[in-house]
Amino acid sequence: MHTDSWTPYGIKLQSRFLLGTAGYPSPQVLADSIAASGAQVITVGLKRTMSAAGDNGFIEIIRGAMRERGARLLPNTAGCRTAREAVTLAHMARELYGTHWIKLEVVGDEHTLQPDPWGTVEAAVQLVRDGFAVFPYCTDDLVTCQRLLDAGCQVLMPWGAPIGSGQGLLNPFALRTLRARLPGVPLVVDAGIGAPSHAAQAMELGFDAVLLNSAVSQAVDPVRMARAFSLAIDAGRSAWCAGVMAPQDMAVASTPVTGQPFLIG
Repeated sequence: MHTDSWTPYGIKLQSRFLLGTAGYPSPQVLADSIAASGAQVITVGLKRTMSAAGDNGFIEIIRGAMRERGARLLPNTAGCRTAREAVTLAHMARELYGTHWIKLEVVGDEHTLQPDPWGTVEAAVQLVRDGFAVFPYCTDDLVTCQRLLDAGCQVLMPWGAPIGSGQGLLNPFALRTLRARLPGVPLVVDAGIGAPSHAAQAMELGFDAVLLNSAVSQAVDPVRMARAFSLAIDAGRSAWCAGVMAPQDMAVASTPVTGQPFLIG
């Protein structure tokens, strides 16, 4: 289904679906969901890995998916509340997983889990200096995104809604503005997506990819939902490439009553 590619940090990827690995009902469901998704980037939280008693085969499932699909691992700093903590965890993840890719998360509010813009920029500056390819989780604020680019980030991951809320894209205007103002920057909608239609909407806005976790892991049938999201992401991307028609303020007859039925060039 994947008809074109995108290139985060110089790595060519066909799939525009980034999938999380937390909260699945069993290791087998996780493995099957990864396969059904077609995802080439899989995220994993180091804090979750360290807290798992015996890990229940979790790490081997992730590594198996990487081998079978040629997938890239994207460790994250989920649960960090300060820039210093996030930087420390990123270094631990690089040693454990052998990758310089890192999804940067610095939480600023316990209720919304909204990222701390100052802490995120501070951590991004240090991690770029330390040789990381930083994928910062941020809000849809344009100025914050510009500061992260100034820090050396080459990819941005603005939220659609608070993490795990399933509310979809709460502020399409802000996301549309990001796409218009940052035309050459790979943009990934991360967090808040609850249904395949939300993912399709993000892709129709011109975003390069979608990252989600709960919408698949918490579904009644995670494997089937992973496939549904893969199809929706491909459909949304195709719609963006094809050119979605502009909305009109009034009815416009689709069948003309005079003139030619086709436009003759």
